[in-house]
Amino acid sequence: MMDTKEQILDHAERAMRLRGYHAVSFRDLADELGIKSASIHYHFRHKHDLGAAVVERYSGKVAAALGSQGALNRSKAVAKFCDVYVTALKGQGLQCLCSMLSAESRGLPESVATPVAGFFQSNLSWLQASGLSEQQALQIQATLQGAMSMAVALNQTDILESLVQEIKTTYA
Repeated sequence: MMDTKEQILDHAERAMRLRGYHAVSFRDLADELGIKSASIHYHFRHKHDLGAAVVERYSGKVAAALGSQGALNRSKAVAKFCDVYVTALKGQGLQCLCSMLSAESRGLPESVATPVAGFFQSNLSWLQASGLSEQQALQIQATLQGAMSMAVALNQTDILESLVQEIKTTYA
């Protein structure tokens, strides 16, 4: 059985990817998990502590899926980067956590907003390490995030898939 802290992180991530940071409460999470709010507070004293932990764990998962910076040539790196987004959308049908939170970034606590920005900076650095320019990395990241948002909103995964094919062809 998964430990309580991991269950809290899983439920909080899903809730934030569905509704955003501000629409998630300890009480709602406790109800979903069938535990008391005090159990959540035991692991995460404040909501911003939970938010930061969720973003850091999510960022770590994406970084692990991508692998080492500069390990792949440009074409393979772009394909892998795109595939991470397609896999996430197809597997969970959810918006990227950091994309969802970036829309709220001006109102997020700094301890949450900083790792959200770090997620994007890390992705851009990873792409640039494969030989892409800063502008190319920005274009790929922005296109994927926007396509993912539209695919979720319209419930059409093919939106992301068609743009991914275009990106892969462009950088082949």
